Amino acid sequence: QVQLVESGGGLVQAGGSLRLSCAASGLTFSTYGMGWFRQAPGKEREIVAAISWSGGSTYIADFVKGRFTISRDNDKNMVYLQMNSLNAEDTAVYYCAARARVFLLTTTRYDYWGQGTQVTVSS
Repeated sequence: QVQLVESGGGLVQAGGSLRLSCAASGLTFSTYGMGWFRQAPGKEREIVAAISWSGGSTYIADFVKGRFTISRDNDKNMVYLQMNSLNAEDTAVYYCAARARVFLLTTTRYDYWGQGTQVTVSS
């Protein structure tokens, strides 16, 4: 079965950086569009970034543009979210998601989701 496992979350001071990783298994990874979402307490899940199956195209939400980047390694079945200049508003559970043959899907209409990794930014 398809599994997505996030890692790399934790507690970081404001201004710091984290790199989230998502390991995918049970799917032909290179044919899946991938996304990173986040959900803060009491708020809806929101798109942070998305990447096409080849990695040639990316989407970054305006509120993290210039601070976050998304990348993938199709040989390793991994997708990454590099987060720099973190601030308290970035505190949330971060999820990766996968859907076959979609190009930069920015809604929650993904087929598979990881369990999430907590990111906490202290100010």
